[in-house]
Amino acid sequence: MAAVMNIVAQPSKLKQNSFVESKLEQFPALDGWLMVAGCGLLGLGLVMVTSSSLAIAEAQNLSSFYYAIRHAIAIVIGVMLAFVFYRMPLESIERVSIWLIWGALALLILPWIPGLGVRLNGALRWIDLGFTNFQVVEATKLLMIMYMAGYCVRQRSQLPVQWRGILKPLGMTSLAVLLLLSQPDFGSATLILAVSLGLLWLAGARASYFSIIAIIGITAMAGIAVLEPYRLQRFVGFLDPWADPYKSGFQLTQALIAVGRGEWFGVGLGDSVQKLFYLPEAHSDFIVAVIAEELGLFGIVLVLALFALLVGRAFQLGTRALALGKYYASYLAYGIALWFSLQALVSIGVNLGVLPTKGLTLPLISAGGSSVMMSVAALGLLFNVSRIVRSAAPVSNPALGSAAVGYKS
Repeated sequence: MAAVMNIVAQPSKLKQNSFVESKLEQFPALDGWLMVAGCGLLGLGLVMVTSSSLAIAEAQNLSSFYYAIRHAIAIVIGVMLAFVFYRMPLESIERVSIWLIWGALALLILPWIPGLGVRLNGALRWIDLGFTNFQVVEATKLLMIMYMAGYCVRQRSQLPVQWRGILKPLGMTSLAVLLLLSQPDFGSATLILAVSLGLLWLAGARASYFSIIAIIGITAMAGIAVLEPYRLQRFVGFLDPWADPYKSGFQLTQALIAVGRGEWFGVGLGDSVQKLFYLPEAHSDFIVAVIAEELGLFGIVLVLALFALLVGRAFQLGTRALALGKYYASYLAYGIALWFSLQALVSIGVNLGVLPTKGLTLPLISAGGSSVMMSVAALGLLFNVSRIVRSAAPVSNPALGSAAVGYKS
């Protein structure tokens, strides 16, 4: 009887197993290098946001873990967005990429709508979603990269030979920059301009064209920076923060004190003194200084190593996708790599006193729901590129000889 039951049950088990296997085939093993780098940065960020925000939350009569919980929720939402981008065919994104620039510009206009925009610390950068505020520039960064990647594909043959191949996308980028400067958000404006220029260069823009545009852009942004009194004050404070340590040099001197206290291995997790209302925005803009104080040089090296792994892997995926002829995937990976590397460079540089103060968070680590959500969403696109690249089968390349190996998409 038992044997008969086993025979009857066997087909249903086979059906069930084949169903499970077919579902698993839709989710191939995720890129290990991206997983290590991404999870490492997110995990470290959650720990450090918790450590650096406890006193801030208590001073505001909130739960001690208020900012930590918000950060964790932002990570969860970001993971859901990343899953959507991971499963979404890049061809579909490429088809609509030409329209994404208008979506990016529309987002930057939203804070100016009465009743929707939210002004904090004199800046009009957020919109009220009812349950939270959202900083629109974080979504704009990703939309701009999607648009620029599509443009680089469409104009790939024109970029090396024609001026208009460079001028058209930079004209659209300049509109975004002007909107950001009006908020004001000089840091994000500079970042978006730099990523756009970097993508055009990687896509083959002629060096002479690129150099002229870059010089004009850098000169213009430098002029805009010194025209505003508060930006000029920041720059003067950066040159000699100890000349006025309680006003123009306050943020930098407190950050440098935190870095100095950390020495090799830090004062211990949770034992930072500078986060106790000496260091402004300790859980967001100046979280690197808290990492340096609590974890020391070891913590800073760990952060740099994780970002190097993430960015290096993104550039590697972009190069491999380019070799496969997957141009949109390639430029998308390049754009995200430029975004993460440049923003991390500025954030770490500001905290260590190498660059003037800018209001840029450290991607995947600093508190700030909008930044975390969109950074994690961008990771989903990188995983998507990795899936495409790794699913390509190696084949011999006749053009390079029988011993050469290429990739078949």
